[in-house]
Order: sequence, then C-alpha cells, then structure tokens
Amino acid sequence: MRGAGGGANLLALRSHNTALVLDLLRTAGAEGISRLELAERTGLTPQAVSKITARLREEGLAAEAGRRASTGGKPRTVLRLVPEAGHAVGVHLDRDELRAVLADLDGTVVARRHTALDLGAGAEAVLGRVASVVGELGTEVAGVRSLLGVGVALPGPLDHRRGVLHRVTGFPEWDGFPLREALSARLGSVPVVVDKDTNAVALGLAVGGEGGSFAYLHLGTGLGAGLVIGGSVHRGPRTGAGEFGHQVVQLDGPPCGCGDRGCVEALCLAAVARGETEEAARVLGTGAANLVGLLDIDRVLVGGRTVEGAPEVFVSGVREVLEARARRTGEECAAVRSVPGEGRVAEGAAQLVLAPVFGQDG
Repeated sequence: MRGAGGGANLLALRSHNTALVLDLLRTAGAEGISRLELAERTGLTPQAVSKITARLREEGLAAEAGRRASTGGKPRTVLRLVPEAGHAVGVHLDRDELRAVLADLDGTVVARRHTALDLGAGAEAVLGRVASVVGELGTEVAGVRSLLGVGVALPGPLDHRRGVLHRVTGFPEWDGFPLREALSARLGSVPVVVDKDTNAVALGLAVGGEGGSFAYLHLGTGLGAGLVIGGSVHRGPRTGAGEFGHQVVQLDGPPCGCGDRGCVEALCLAAVARGETEEAARVLGTGAANLVGLLDIDRVLVGGRTVEGAPEVFVSGVREVLEARARRTGEECAAVRSVPGEGRVAEGAAQLVLAPVFGQDG
C-alpha cells in the first residue's frame, strides 16, 4: 500500500502554525470553527489563518461546515477537519502476535487485523507479514486517499529516533536491526515510525485526554512502562526510558531473560505462570511504588494481555502496595486504574504518525 501523492504533501504541512490550526479543527468536530475563532485561539493574524486554511482546503484536509450567525455583519463560514483525508496504520508486534489498525485523521479506527506471529522467525518473515497486513488494511477500506505513514510498536529497548532495535528480551537476533529503514523500503518508501509498545499506549492516552504525569504499566508477554511527564512522553536522551520490567527488586533472585536476576518482569511472569495472580499484582505494585517514589507521578495505569485476564486483581494489588507506601510517607496515594483494550498498542502506534500532524508529541 503506497501513500498517494497527497501523503507527502500532508507531511510537508507539519509547520507549527498549521499544526495549531489542524488541532483546533479536529477539536471542533463536525460543528466546525470559524477563521476568526482560529485567529483568536492561535494568536495568529486573520491573514495568516486565511492562508493556512486555504492551503488546507486545497489539500482536502479542511472543508466548509456551514455558516454561523455573527454578532455583527454577515454570517461567518465555519470550517471542519476532513478525517478521511489521511490515514495511518498502527502495528503492534508482540512476541507471539501481530495486531494492526487503520485510523483516520481523527484517530478513529476504520479497520483491524489480528494474526499469530513468531518474532523469532527472522526479519524477512516478520517484515513480509507486516507488509502483507498493511496492504490488506489499505485495500479493505474504500476511499483511502493517502497514507501518512506506518507506526510500529514492539517491546524495547530500542532507539526511537533512528528506528533501530536493541536486544529485545528473548530475541537477541534483533539487536541492531534497522527496522524503520527496512520496513519503509519494503513498503515502497512509506514513512515509518518505530517506538516501544508502552510509549505508544502512553501517547495514545495523552492524546486522548489523559493529562498530567502518569505511568502506563504494560504486562503481557513482558513488562514495561510508558512515562508521560507534564503531558509529554518521556523517552530520555537515548530513548531508553521506561525499561521498568528490568529493575532488580530481589538480589540473587530468579534469572531473567535480560541476563540479570530478580527483575520485576521475571518475578511477575513467574507468579502468573504459577497461577498466583495476586502475588503477580503485589510484585507489580512493588515496582510501581518505586516508580512513584522516584518520579512523583499522579497516576498508575495498568494494562496488557495479562492484566486483561484479571484487571480487578491487578488494580487492587497495585493499589494496596501504593496505599501502604503513602501511609508510611504521609503523601497522597497515586491513583490506580486499569486501561482496557488489547488493541490499544496498535492504536497508539497509529498516533505515532498522527499526533505530530496536530503538533502533539509523536
């Protein structure tokens, strides 16, 4: 599935001022917003807004949404975003499955795919499967006029800026693989963004209105964290932040796939394997308490395939540990809740492409 000519033009529109206007158009929804309101809310001159909106209409990104009565003079024309003007594919590569979505500019999912996958089958096989699924999504939905890009989210660690993988726990053969470059070439130069699965979910939550500072803890085939500090995803200078699962909480504990011993991930997954879900929740809570003490975050959100199996148990277990910590420190306890939806990683991966169009952290 190749992006239409408009796809490249859409990417070129990512100037700061244009992003401000696009974000307001998206927020306004079907009711639309007038040029005067756009100028007032962005601080841009009416002339600048007129130029930007004219270009957006020319590109098919904006359209008239009717007229609104004015307090004086003639009625004002209001504009709206055209969600179907562009799409992004979000792909979640897990160790044993692939989930993918096609989302429009609003972030609304218009098609999904879910299939088994062996991440250890080798780059050629995995890239071929991803390319096939991306192609299927594109041909399924009529009216897809341009593909902005493909966002890929998978277990870390990895280099988000360069799109290069590091040593994924249990899959050392991926260490140093240039996933972004290789997949873009396979897709015919379609832009590709690569990030950790936890960061993708954290971004999706932030874009969806989850404000402030929070940690998203993802427990599935592995364990990681997505950190949002002050409304932005925190990746660190080497994009390695959030390797939550490999903090050591038990010296000389059981070996972990990362090569260390007593990691939260190893202890958590071992408890799950034994059917001791409450113990897994307590271990997860211990790691979460360390994170709260270190970063002073407002909320802890838990999700992922394993949490989906017993969300109440994990929420109550994590909350119990955090409440005990709060009683000791005299601080207010961080809020805890589950984040349902196994497709959230793929949806967040689509936001890796969409969010920057609207001036948000992608």
